[in-house]
Amino acid sequence: QVQLVESGGGLVQAGGSLRLSCAASGRTFSSENIGWFRQAPGKEREFVAVISWSGAITYYADSVKGRFTCSRDNAKKMVYLQMNSLKPEDTAVYYCATGLRGWVQRTSSKAYDYWGQGTQVTVSS
Repeated sequence: QVQLVESGGGLVQAGGSLRLSCAASGRTFSSENIGWFRQAPGKEREFVAVISWSGAITYYADSVKGRFTCSRDNAKKMVYLQMNSLKPEDTAVYYCATGLRGWVQRTSSKAYDYWGQGTQVTVSS
């Protein structure tokens, strides 16, 4: 089992950058794929990015492709989401998740078993 804690959220102006961190505990972290999701008020939780257990493969939602970059440091049990060129529509609570039940389901929130508590990102116009 893996426990996740997100940090790094905050208030930023449009065009700015933030780096979110996801700290993991649990001995299986280095074998886990990690996903990032976000949820805006009144909306469903949506897929943002996912990184494979080795870090060799990443996959992004079209809405963030070219602006967001996901990376990980297995030695430190950390996953990062670098967010550049932020837009007001990126405003949401961001979650990291693990326990993915099959890479083919990587964009579905229902396919992840473990979630962090979330960190708020607010982008002002």
